[in-house]
Amino acid sequence: MRREAAAQHRVLGSHAFRGLRATEHLFHVPLDHADPEGEHIEVFAREYASAAHPVESIDRLPWLVFLQGGPGGRGVRVTSLSGWMKEAAKDFRILMLDQRGTGLSSPADRLSLPLRGKPRDQVEYLAHFRADSIVLDCESIRRALGSAPWTVYGQSYGGFCTLTYLSIAPQGVRQALITGGLAPLEGPADRVYRATYARLAARNSEYFSWYPEDRGHLAEIAHHVRRVCERLPDGSRLTPERLQLVGSFLGGNTRVDSLHYLLEDAFTRSVEGRRLSDAFLHQVHSAVTRAPNPLYAVMHESIYAQAQSTDWAAWRLLAEYPEFRADAEEPLLLGEMVCPWLFEQDPALTPLAETAALLAEKADWGMLYDPPRLAENEVPVAAAVYRDDIYVDRTLSLETAASIRGLKVWETADFHHDGISDDGEGIFARLLGLVRED
Repeated sequence: MRREAAAQHRVLGSHAFRGLRATEHLFHVPLDHADPEGEHIEVFAREYASAAHPVESIDRLPWLVFLQGGPGGRGVRVTSLSGWMKEAAKDFRILMLDQRGTGLSSPADRLSLPLRGKPRDQVEYLAHFRADSIVLDCESIRRALGSAPWTVYGQSYGGFCTLTYLSIAPQGVRQALITGGLAPLEGPADRVYRATYARLAARNSEYFSWYPEDRGHLAEIAHHVRRVCERLPDGSRLTPERLQLVGSFLGGNTRVDSLHYLLEDAFTRSVEGRRLSDAFLHQVHSAVTRAPNPLYAVMHESIYAQAQSTDWAAWRLLAEYPEFRADAEEPLLLGEMVCPWLFEQDPALTPLAETAALLAEKADWGMLYDPPRLAENEVPVAAAVYRDDIYVDRTLSLETAASIRGLKVWETADFHHDGISDDGEGIFARLLGLVRED
């Protein structure tokens, strides 16, 4: 059994406002947990607790650690308790991590990564930024906080990390909740993208059945940006490929209709003729830039890699789905697919293009999951599987669920990938109830 030392830990500050108490923590953990005496990095976390609990009782509340979606997403910053956090704070104090490389946790981006050296040096560094390292950070942090096995809640990529937690350190988990985050345990990334291209095509079709006029609007905008150089707020060009990335709106109940409002703002009149409006370009930039979370693009396909390279799986498989090609007559919208052209067109990613290419070639990835151990799992686990999720495929999710002993599935068509933004309280309460039945 792997035994990790406790992280070095200090409290940075504590604040009370709008019904919550927030405490900032900073931990020092090994870059490589197999070399605890080697280089260390910082991991930041914020503790949230409800002010409904007397101050003297908060330290007696059990911990819940939230593993954020991503990769590359920092922990959520909140100014009041709502949604799933409001429900969770009735029984837990919540630890919201900035996973390594994000937020205030030794950030990895176009500015900091060159400090590591050349692209191959950056790849060696980033090899320690996957789910296995995040889980070992959690265990080191749990020991530093003096916590008994805690509740783990994983959303999307955080669910992938939760499966890794159950594979390599189940002794640290009291119970686990997963929303939209049951990763395939085996197989190449190609399986994921074949499934999600098909679901995304269906979601495009559904959207355009609601808003048939938007099919023409989108094609018109794509044709326009092929002919006219339209610049996003960061000075980079809006291309047909980047326009397709507004398909991220399709991934949710709470966001999908906002796509219609985005497209209706597209054009305005100018002395140069018909141009894209500043309002439209600003909104598109907010949706497609990777400046706030560059690791999302740099590390994205590596989250599926186990003992083989991904070799730009989403880009390779595009040949099988020509309706998603940017040069199609009416190109469909993309979802989470990360393609090499993104590193040519997004200024936040351009300096990392060679690093990303080397990561796509890397074949000596370690294993993220332990199927035999998961088959003998003893930790209560409940997972929400969203039937029409365009990011985490239902069929692959149910395959994984069947491979984990005791995992209880709640399958629903009422939500998409952003379910916890739609009814976080209800979803959290339902899953917690399922694990408490054991």
